Amino acid sequence: MNTRDLVLVSLFAAIIVALGLIPPITLGFIPVPITLQSLGVMLAGVILGAKRGALAPLLVILLVAIGLPVLSGGRGGLAVFAGPTVGFLIGWVPAAYVTGLIAERFARPAMAALPQTLGFFAAAAIGGVVVLYLFGIGYLAFGAGLGLEKAFLGSMAFIPGDLLKAAVAGFAGRAVMVGYPLLPQRA
Repeated sequence: MNTRDLVLVSLFAAIIVALGLIPPITLGFIPVPITLQSLGVMLAGVILGAKRGALAPLLVILLVAIGLPVLSGGRGGLAVFAGPTVGFLIGWVPAAYVTGLIAERFARPAMAALPQTLGFFAAAAIGGVVVLYLFGIGYLAFGAGLGLEKAFLGSMAFIPGDLLKAAVAGFAGRAVMVGYPLLPQRA
């Protein structure tokens, strides 16, 4: 990694942390709050690509582990890793990686605006929603003891908001690609 990569990873980690300043919304029937930090994870993958995109949420997780209150609601410290939402937190890294991997393959710089934006949206939706939910729902079901059906059905309330976040990430990915492409070029 060069200096530029380190700066970009740090910048997107800061974006994820900044999105955590917006207070979480709890629904009551499931112990997972609605936050905007998953949007930061999607943005990291879409704009930085797989490897650098995955390092940004990993850096945030390390900040959480050392006790900094960087999660939504001012949470931080090792106690977070014993909570019911840890599956979603740990899922940020593979979610950003898969988002970036799909964006690198299906949102080429030479593409027209609509297909490129749809490629970014698909990357954010698959990586930032499907992959993230696999980790989050999996831990809620088995680690937190909610059961698969209750964890799955409770998490479905988050789908509309997460698809909206994926759309924002798709448009942001397109805007950055036009103005200052950061996705790694593949041979």
